[in-house]
Amino acid sequence: MRICAIIPAYEAERNVGDVTRETLRVRELAGAVIVVDDGSSDRTAERARAAGASVLIHPENRGKGAALRTGMEFALAAGFDVAITIDADGQHPPEEALRLLDADPDPEALVLGVRDLVGAGAPRANQISNRISNFFLSLFAGRPFADTQCGLRRYPLRRTLALGARDDGYAFEAEILLRAVAAGARIVEAPIRVIYPPEDERLTHFDSVRDPARIVTRVLATLALTRGLRHVPAAPAPAPAARRAAVASALVPELDPRPSQPTAASP
Repeated sequence: MRICAIIPAYEAERNVGDVTRETLRVRELAGAVIVVDDGSSDRTAERARAAGASVLIHPENRGKGAALRTGMEFALAAGFDVAITIDADGQHPPEEALRLLDADPDPEALVLGVRDLVGAGAPRANQISNRISNFFLSLFAGRPFADTQCGLRRYPLRRTLALGARDDGYAFEAEILLRAVAAGARIVEAPIRVIYPPEDERLTHFDSVRDPARIVTRVLATLALTRGLRHVPAAPAPAPAARRAAVASALVPELDPRPSQPTAASP
């Protein structure tokens, strides 16, 4: 597998540099870290680039789902097969990516990180939101899922983009899950460690009331589209030229997709 890391980031100047540096220290991801600055007004892009990432920029904030799609489109066009997604807030220790890489040898598998929110001391609102999401997505999917909101995942790039997920926000990850079930994709879960800093140090743009409501709306729309999760033929992945055109502004030179011969990112 040719592997990269994708870090969606918004107003993340406080943490994105450290997250990038730690991710680059993971041997399998050395020289292959893509940060998507989703319309930040702070120094997110500057800090990520200085830390060694390749940086893609949305001129305006579009949402986590849009940032993930931009990163995936660019990574696939650059020759990568698989992407590990890591949140920019520092909650995912980058070395936990190895758990996802070791979880299943199939490069076409979608691998979900599973957090112990209680043991990690996650805010109660987050725990409740995750339980509700897990219950309904498991019900609709017809199989149990232990953590449907974790941002640390392993995506097979071509197959994921072919699923045609539409949501631009946090519901993207739930939508991908349902579309993957409908398409008969292999889905694997792997326990991972997560860090929740003290409340006054936490950085999050997830609204525990508004965003779950949006996720439910997207889930219902996806269920209607897939007609109760019957098999749905995947849409063809966009051609390389189309993928490149979809990446918004200020692209750095392409990454070398060969993990054994990493290239240095532009300063």
